[in-house]
Amino acid sequence: MTQSTRTVDLLTTAFDVRQRRKYELKDEAGNKVIDLFFRPLTRSDRISANAATNSGDALAISTRLLCQLAELENGSKAFALADAPKLQRELPEKVLNELELFLFGMENQPELAEAKND
Repeated sequence: MTQSTRTVDLLTTAFDVRQRRKYELKDEAGNKVIDLFFRPLTRSDRISANAATNSGDALAISTRLLCQLAELENGSKAFALADAPKLQRELPEKVLNELELFLFGMENQPELAEAKND
């Protein structure tokens, strides 16, 4: 690091928040429904979702984040923010959990799967 490089610049250039990860959503029979794409979650995303829900409810906030960040392959938004209540009402909890765990980068943590099965 040179003296002219600020620490914040060093950190923010080391991580690409534009790089997206793909999640292939499948139905109960294992058939592909849709591919969703997610860029890394930032603290700013969390703050925005928290403020917009006017609630401390973690489930409401995580569904808001899902609607806010999920994209289609072409980069367009997969959901409108107004879709959150319908997703919460009409999708199985398991599906929302899987999507949100992927969004949070926690999809490959076996201890979470074990805890859900208890």
